[in-house]
Amino acid sequence: MQLFVLPFQHPIEFWGAVLMVTVILGIAFAAAKSPERRGIGWVRAITNPNAKILFTVLFIGWAVFFGLLLQVVPHTGANSPYGGIALIALFSGFFITMGLIWSVVGE
Repeated sequence: MQLFVLPFQHPIEFWGAVLMVTVILGIAFAAAKSPERRGIGWVRAITNPNAKILFTVLFIGWAVFFGLLLQVVPHTGANSPYGGIALIALFSGFFITMGLIWSVVGE
């Protein structure tokens, strides 16, 4: 029930959030509409046929770095600064792994 009365109880916060979401969606929509340009050097580096080597090295480096890092930090829970490190490891590992899968399957 609180969700339905939120615009009336906190109108500034609610409409500020709606505005931020609208801006983010507008930026994402504009980026999706733009033509694909591969003239940029780093884009060519990660989209060429040898990208699987790059993503393999990135994946192994990620696994070693965060594997060793998360072994030495104290395990105090997700609401500690170390939980933030684990969250960064989760997100970065996801994108590196998806890049590796894309580069291997894309050939």
